[in-house]
Amino acid sequence: MKPLAVVDSSGWLEYFIGSSRARVFAPAIEDPQNLVVPVITIYEVFKKVFRERGESAALQVASTMQNGTVVDLDLTITLDAARLQLPLADSIIYVTALRHGAILWTQDDHFDGLPSVRYFPVRLKS
Repeated sequence: MKPLAVVDSSGWLEYFIGSSRARVFAPAIEDPQNLVVPVITIYEVFKKVFRERGESAALQVASTMQNGTVVDLDLTITLDAARLQLPLADSIIYVTALRHGAILWTQDDHFDGLPSVRYFPVRLKS
């Protein structure tokens, strides 16, 4: 059985703009049966696309993101996330991945080295 995946907001954005890094996140995003989508990820991606491309484009990306299993924020995720030394949304995304036994796919360096993370560095470390 293939492991579940959670894609961080930056990975979704790379995918939707079709950047050169979109291919990194495509295997997880294009496998909706094994994709867990924290609702806060939809919020972050929708907000960015709404600001830059308008409501129609934002609604389209939100719809695509709902092809995976959307996980609402609940009290236990909130409290577990608050215990982490990560920014608000990132801690919620990470705890959601852990709660569902999923691997977090990300290019954000503050996740580098954490358990259950598939980290794709943007630049090589010096």
